[in-house]
Formats: sequence, C-alpha cells, structure tokens
Amino acid sequence: MCRTDSALSGRAKGRAGRLEEGGMTELSQQQAPAAAPAPGPRAGLQRSTGIGAVLLPSAGLLVALGVWWLLTSVLEVIHPVVLPPPGAVLSAFTAAPAQFLEHTGHTTVETVVGFVLSSACGVLIGLSLAGSRVVERMFTPLLVAVNAVPKIALGPLLVGALGWGQKPVLTMVFLLCFFPIVLSTATGLTSTPADLAELARSLDASRWQAFRKVRLPAALPQIFVGLKVAMPLAAIGAVIGEFQAGETGLGYLIVQAGGVGDTATAWAAIILVGLMSILLYFALVLIERFALPWVRETTSRS
Repeated sequence: MCRTDSALSGRAKGRAGRLEEGGMTELSQQQAPAAAPAPGPRAGLQRSTGIGAVLLPSAGLLVALGVWWLLTSVLEVIHPVVLPPPGAVLSAFTAAPAQFLEHTGHTTVETVVGFVLSSACGVLIGLSLAGSRVVERMFTPLLVAVNAVPKIALGPLLVGALGWGQKPVLTMVFLLCFFPIVLSTATGLTSTPADLAELARSLDASRWQAFRKVRLPAALPQIFVGLKVAMPLAAIGAVIGEFQAGETGLGYLIVQAGGVGDTATAWAAIILVGLMSILLYFALVLIERFALPWVRETTSRS
C-alpha cells in the first residue's frame, strides 16, 4: 500500500512538473515579442503594377508616335494629305490652342450628358427586362432592332425633327451607347450566384430585400462592364452627331477643317477625341474602384 501511494505521488509530481514546465513555456511564448511578418509578394506586386500603369501606356504611346513619324517623315509611304507628320499636327494645335480646347469642352459636355442619360435609362430598362419575363420577351427584339440600325443614317432625320444644336447630338449619343448598358444590367440581375439566392431565401428575405442586399450588389460588376463599353461609344456618338448637326465641338471642327483641306487641324481634333475618351474611361474605372471595393479583393488576375 505504501509502495502504491508513493508511486501515485511520484506520478502526480511528475505530471505537475510537466504541467508547470508547459505553463512556463506557454507563458514565455506569450511574453516573447512577435516577429514582424515578412513582406509578402503582394506589396511588391502592387508597386510594380502602379509603376506599370504609368510606364506601359507611355511606352505604347511613344511606340505609336515613332511608327507614325517613321511612316510619314522618314519612309514617306503615306501622303501628308492623308496623314500629316506629327510635327505638322502639333503645329496646328499650338497655332490655336484656345480654339481646340473650346471645341473639346463642348464635345466633352455632350459626351458626359448623353452618357449619363443613356446610363439612367439603360439601367431602368435592364431592371424591367430582368424583373419580368413577359417584358423581356416583348421588348428584347425591338431593342435589338433599334441597336442594329446604322446610327449615322438617322442623322438627317434627327436634324429635321430636333433642329441644329445639342439635342440631336445628345440623341445620337443615347442611341449609340444605351444598348450595352441595358444588356449588362439585365444579364447581371439575372445571373445572381445560386448560393447567395439560396441564402436570401433561407433568411426569409422579401423580394425588395433580396434585390437590395443580394441581386443588385452581385450585378454591379457586370453593370460597370456595360458602362465601360458604352463610354467610348458615347464619344463616337457625340462626334457623329456633330458631323450631322453640330455647331461646335470636335466633330464640327473635323468637318470644317477637312472641307478646306486642313488635314493637320482635322487630325489634331481626332487625337483630342481619343485623349478625351481615354480620360473619361479611366475616370469611370476610378469610380468603379471606389464604388465596388470588394471586387478587387474577391477576384484575381493571373
């Protein structure tokens, strides 16, 4: 009996010692300062991406200018009447920069206003198509037919109906860029992930709650895809409208300069249209990043 008691007491002491050692070890680990996490590859990737976002487009622009200069000034394979050298286009811009900036301002306003109007109407139409199968079957063929009509053929009709000025230009912008917005909105709202829809049903969410909390947030990335497709189309629509009915703007300037053979001025206006489209497109990209911060965190690019 004494031997058994001493064995049990020895085992108890050994267990207590091991527990004490384990506790001291755990305590020392808790008191030890945590090592600073090693910088992962994500920080370096973000820095390289930020640098590339500036350097790569600049390099592409320099390559395009070099090819342009080579074809028009060195090899002379393109006649200056068709495509003037870069120096001639730059001289045309520096000769009257105020005139170019004034026309650029008019075209920018028409592009933005027409884009906003088409975005609002396009999203509403997309909501109607996604909300009712009957509405979708009734009006989808009509929308496709309207989108298939060559918009430049409508220019004289718009001038006859709306007169000269901004009204036919804005109408041209609307007609040219609303269809991608309608299509992307309807597609996004009808392709809600099944697990999210099932979660909303399991929580007994109402139809409005499911739309506001699940369907609309899930559709926003797809809607922004349509908006980004429509933005350059809005600039094209503004220029086409100014060709037909404009009294100001870059499209009007292109027509006037081309009519008198001043191709350098016409090409300067064309380049400004391209630069305006780039700025408006990346402004929309920034709006998307601020409005949808979770998209960059939940998606990856290889």
